Formats: sequence, structure tokens, C-alpha cells
Amino acid sequence: MAQIQKITPCLWFDRNAEEAVNHYTSIFPNSRVVSVSHYGDAGPLPKGTVLVIIFELAGQRFMALNGGPHFKFTEAISLTVSCDTQAELDAFWEKLSAGGEKGRCGWLKDKFGLSWQVVPSVMREMMQDREKSSRVMAEVLRMNKLDIAALQRASQGNPS
Repeated sequence: MAQIQKITPCLWFDRNAEEAVNHYTSIFPNSRVVSVSHYGDAGPLPKGTVLVIIFELAGQRFMALNGGPHFKFTEAISLTVSCDTQAELDAFWEKLSAGGEKGRCGWLKDKFGLSWQVVPSVMREMMQDREKSSRVMAEVLRMNKLDIAALQRASQGNPS
């Protein structure tokens, strides 16, 4: 029997959960749709409309709910993508921001309004030391898309 993930983030969409899931699973490797359920006679949306999609992005399970227009995404919650290389970071930045809006400090909003942070995986290590983290944060605050080499230089005390 497959182990069920203890905590699964649920993303609320108006009526475009299927479009969003198809978009996200096309971007991340090791992603798939696990199951799809539809509204029956009861519910706020018409019978046959997608109700819930269980899906995985890079092996992490999520739920997408078509719940209607009542709630919108805010920056109060975001998904963080950890990238090993600048090429990987650049690719996720471009694909996730397409049709959305590019923000500051590695943040962006996708075309569905969901906020993402696209960050270098070495960032965690750079933020462990107080002096390094102060220099790295000063550099981050100057950036939109993060530049791994510039952050590493700042971490080492050689800002650009």
C-alpha cells in the first residue's frame, strides 16, 4: 500500500485548476496527475466540472480545487523552487513567470496569481552565518531574478 503524504497543500482556483495543473506539470520534471474528480449534482459549479485534481510536482503532492471565485492567492503563501544551477534557475524563472509578473528578490507571480520564490539551493548555506547572510541579503535586495554567482561573491565578501 502506498504511503499517503501527511500534509498536502491545497491550491484554490476559480475554474481553471486543470489548466494550472497541466501548466505546472509541464514545467517540473518528475510530475504527474494522480487523480481527477468532478462535481456531481451538488456543488457550486456545474455537474461534470473538475472538482479536485491530485497531482505531483517534482515528487511533491498537491491538490488543486475548483472552488469558484471566492478566494484569490496572495503573497502570504508562496512555493519555493530550489535550483542547483543558474541555467535551472533561469528556466524556472522564465517558465513560471510567463503570463504573470516578475517580482523582486527572486519572487514572481505566475499567470494564475500563485507566488513563487525561485532561489539557488546554496542560499540556505549562505544564510547560516550572520556576516555572510547580511551581505547576501543586501545583494538579494538589489535583484529581481537571483544571480547565483553574484550571491556567492557577496557571501565571500566580494559584492559586485
